[in-house]
Amino acid sequence: MKHSIEEVQLKSGASGLLIDAPNSGVVNMKIIFRAGNKFVRKPEIYEVAHLMEHMAFGSNAEYRDEQAYESEFTKNGAYHNAWTSDCFIAYEAECADFEWERILALEELAVAKPRFNEDELNSEKGNVRSELTGYQNDYSRLIWPKLQQELGEKVLTYGERLKTINNIELKDVREHHRRTHTAQNMQFIITGNLRGRKRKIINMLENWDLKPGEKSDIPLSAFVGADPVLIRRKDASNMSFGFSFITPRALEPKEQYAMSCLNHILNGTMSSKIFGTARKRGIVYGMGSTTDSDKWSSAWDFDGEVNSENAAELFDLIAIVLAKVINGDISEADINAAKQYALGRHQMLAQTADQISNYYLRDYITTGTYEPMVEAPKMIDAIDKSTIVILAREFMQSGISGLAAVSNMNKAVLDELWSRVLGAI
Repeated sequence: MKHSIEEVQLKSGASGLLIDAPNSGVVNMKIIFRAGNKFVRKPEIYEVAHLMEHMAFGSNAEYRDEQAYESEFTKNGAYHNAWTSDCFIAYEAECADFEWERILALEELAVAKPRFNEDELNSEKGNVRSELTGYQNDYSRLIWPKLQQELGEKVLTYGERLKTINNIELKDVREHHRRTHTAQNMQFIITGNLRGRKRKIINMLENWDLKPGEKSDIPLSAFVGADPVLIRRKDASNMSFGFSFITPRALEPKEQYAMSCLNHILNGTMSSKIFGTARKRGIVYGMGSTTDSDKWSSAWDFDGEVNSENAAELFDLIAIVLAKVINGDISEADINAAKQYALGRHQMLAQTADQISNYYLRDYITTGTYEPMVEAPKMIDAIDKSTIVILAREFMQSGISGLAAVSNMNKAVLDELWSRVLGAI
């Protein structure tokens, strides 16, 4: 879908992107604050950011409770949601084109004018407790917080997070909102048919009832190399695993495309070098790899599940393939095929307002920058073997890496598996 982008800086201090997509029949709104778990005042109330996000759609300046607000918000089919991450709290909404103004006004009530109360706090404590308890039964979720801890990030595991819920009082929720939900700390991305509406949108956002305050910076983590960590579960009949290579810098957009190309070669399809080969041998059902980048660092992550009897064969395969990559043993045919795939996926990315918005979201909220989507084909076309190999070496030879797994195996087995990967690179 064709679109144009205007970055705006409001007088209030908030900043954002207005993305005009003339052919869109909906308007997508994302309001983001640097207010996630890493911005909580003290670790004993770690879950307060998550709780506050849950409570945001409850009582507010005009509606007595969540049910009344929800009924009004959705009466014409509009949708809203919110999420909390290590660094961010984001509020999302999407509505029919004809009611964008009404929905934006309702978003202000949730974001800027909540009336937190004890009844809703107690209810959401129960809901968050259920949510986190459920995550503890999802082995793939257990891996990453523990690995983050081992690599030096100040995060808590789900079990540790559960223990903080009872410590949180209503005053903590209000304090977190007051300190983080300020005008200068707000970013936004609004996408849809915005012709003739931009000035109205800007005026509405300018008048949101948010106090002044400084824009929070993304926390800098002191990363360290980590020994393998085993989360032992007697009932785990296989091994769920994840491992990361970290480089302490942000990737440029063209480098992110190069790493996406490499991830496709390694794990993207049934013909990929790691996942495809392992699947053909019958040793793994699912495996993948991704690359993520923020202001201070970038991570190359691998994850999957493997039966214990196949783990050694899978990790040997991973070691062999990664060694080939850093030695430059990648065929031009594979690179060209991955580039062609990336071009096709790119064409499929911009079919809806939400897809367009999501394309710009990560880079904009972490670095305050963005690359127009029309530039992507040029960056994909420019990917070459030299760039891929240099990046792979940077990640794998940085000295910052770690493995975590959920399994009933012995820790010594996990140590041996990881030594095979590290020994090859």
